[in-house]
Amino acid sequence: MKTILDHSNQQKTILGLATLLRMALAGQSFSALSAELIARAENDPADAEALLDLSTILQINLQPDLAMRVQADALELQQTYRLPIDQPATLKLLVIMAAGPLMANTPVECLLENSGIAVELLYLSPQLELPKKLPEHDLVFIAVAESDANQLVLERLSSVKWSRPLVNKPELIAKLSRDNTYLQLEDVPNVLVPQTNRIQREALEKSTDLENEDSVASLLESGVGSIIIRPVDSHAGRNLSKLDSAEDLDDYLRDTPDMDFYVSYFVDFRSEEGNYKKYRVVLIDGTPYLCHMAISDHWMIHYLNAGMSESSEKREEEAAMMDLFDQDFGARHAEAFQFIHERIGLDYLGIDCGETYDGELLIFEIDSNMVVHDMDPVDIYPYKQPQMHKIFKAFQQMLHDKAVNDSAT
Repeated sequence: MKTILDHSNQQKTILGLATLLRMALAGQSFSALSAELIARAENDPADAEALLDLSTILQINLQPDLAMRVQADALELQQTYRLPIDQPATLKLLVIMAAGPLMANTPVECLLENSGIAVELLYLSPQLELPKKLPEHDLVFIAVAESDANQLVLERLSSVKWSRPLVNKPELIAKLSRDNTYLQLEDVPNVLVPQTNRIQREALEKSTDLENEDSVASLLESGVGSIIIRPVDSHAGRNLSKLDSAEDLDDYLRDTPDMDFYVSYFVDFRSEEGNYKKYRVVLIDGTPYLCHMAISDHWMIHYLNAGMSESSEKREEEAAMMDLFDQDFGARHAEAFQFIHERIGLDYLGIDCGETYDGELLIFEIDSNMVVHDMDPVDIYPYKQPQMHKIFKAFQQMLHDKAVNDSAT
């Protein structure tokens, strides 16, 4: 593989997450590409672009420890990386990233493919601070997501005086932990966010009787019945469980080594048909857009485990919801989405949500780093690309508007 160049100024570019993720989802092997990236790095120890792309491949291939070591080597060489662009740039976007795994950042690359927007990624960490001289840019997007590991980076970014318009303020991202989301939205009309507490392992180990009302109250302060538990900073259902008894808690802690957990009460959100539906919605400058709807007979529902590709009936229902979202789900919860936009305050955010039997908007998670892409097979999901491109167009238009309007103010 030849070194990729941005021919406008001969600066090297990376392949980037979107290109590599598209290869993975299409079932392409990374063997030859990985070998060429390794050869590039061996021939030129200063080829940071090769190392960063290799790190991304290792993450996609579920080799996180090695991926982080390779990423650290890349970032030691340089902090900024340019994405390829094959047309004159309509906007220069500086994306502030956190060193770490893929979920440490908004996967903004997937929203900007073939957009005509020139993207420069600048990586920070507790050890890597913001350079005094930044790449030339029209707009700054904070991609750093909320997590324990990212709190120091977000805190530092909150004190920066930016000379260009800023999208997604870091001090607002820092408030998106599950327990803080509950506190921000607990009194919003027609929105249900199950009370969520952050509890250390030691405190959980002392809770020996979940069936005792006082013990449940000590964990949650309100709510009875089953509880949902997950490690702090976990994603995609990792070690997420529903516990119904003290024995369940004992078993869970014995099998899960983490030290800090989020605990909330379980809300049964089965529909009238008896299944569970989870919606991924993004708010772009306050306007809601449906990214996908997963349908399952199990409460722990993710798009990848819901069997959507195996069921034409589920896909037909999802396609119909995409067609009618603005008149159906989006209309029913329009006021709730507006309240969420005003309370959370971010220009771009994602919401994983459902709907209770009583018609409330049930919030599972609100974050800025949810995966949004158009890479599902078109032959199976022909309805998705038009919907996703509608979202991409809205996101890109929001960036252009922010660059012009915020600069004017």
